[in-house]
Amino acid sequence: MPALKTEPMLEEYEKKRQKQVSFMRTLMDFAMGTIILLLGIALFFHDKLNIRISEQFSPNAVKILGVIFVVYGAWRIYRGVKKNYFQ
Repeated sequence: MPALKTEPMLEEYEKKRQKQVSFMRTLMDFAMGTIILLLGIALFFHDKLNIRISEQFSPNAVKILGVIFVVYGAWRIYRGVKKNYFQ
């Protein structure tokens, strides 16, 4: 009979652990997504914000990189909202 009691406890522990992992991943996605999104905006508008970037990169290449960062940052935030980690 004791074996029957430990099985629900293990399931409860797994659910609690998955909830904690999901919360941490959501927090990480929001934080990283926000940082990457802001960096992408700064790269895209670097000329208007008076941010100097190395002269070896063309302004168009920096803007393309900024767009990529904005898209990736938005995707990270979306993934944090969706919380589809264990499916």
